[in-house]
Amino acid sequence: MMLIRYLSQIGKYFIMLKEVFNKPTRWSVMKQLILKEVDDLIIDSLGIVAFISFFVGGVVSIQTALNLTNPLIPKYLIGFATRQSIVLEFAPTFISIIMAGKMGSFITSSIGTMRVTEQIDALEVMGVNALNYLVFPKMIALLLYPFVIGLSMFLGVFGGYVAGVYGGFTTSTQFVTGLQTEFIPFHIAYAFIKTVMFAIILATIPSFHGFYMKGGALEVGKASTVSFVWTSVVIILSNYILTQLLLS
Repeated sequence: MMLIRYLSQIGKYFIMLKEVFNKPTRWSVMKQLILKEVDDLIIDSLGIVAFISFFVGGVVSIQTALNLTNPLIPKYLIGFATRQSIVLEFAPTFISIIMAGKMGSFITSSIGTMRVTEQIDALEVMGVNALNYLVFPKMIALLLYPFVIGLSMFLGVFGGYVAGVYGGFTTSTQFVTGLQTEFIPFHIAYAFIKTVMFAIILATIPSFHGFYMKGGALEVGKASTVSFVWTSVVIILSNYILTQLLLS
């Protein structure tokens, strides 16, 4: 019974994705909606992403330095480990999970509130495709999400540099040597391919939970929690699949 419910929800989700692209809203209206979503989802997230990335980069650098107790192990490995951790996993995946909490709950609660207050019904009565009007601008706005992750990568590595060099764990030259050691450009491409996938997940799964929720104000809170859980689960699963496909 549980399996059938999950399968019907997955089917409903893909039907929603198809509906998003039907009967598009006028461009003059859509342009304003996209700019508002860029402000709400991308610009408002930069502060928290910058703060977390800088300090986690510092922590990764310090933890690596403190675990290199053998004097035969070169200090440039601090820079190498920081780069690998931040670029491959921390920036694309863990920032996306944090964003599932920040962006995802915002999207679910805003669309869910519109559902509860019958604004979505009003849009449909006026002949507007509510899914296109509400979800499509979020998908377009989140095409800028790789920019957020690029910033996270830079600040994570910079935070590692500051903590490593000014904490006295390594020298500037050694850290930079570590950053350049065995650098594989495809790792950056891999990180951004994952990021685009996560951006689509972040825009659509919370929207799905908000759009199809039933009930009152209390259910909006429940829908936000459920949307965060499922967005995180799908991000982790797709991360595993993409890593297997792209790196193995």
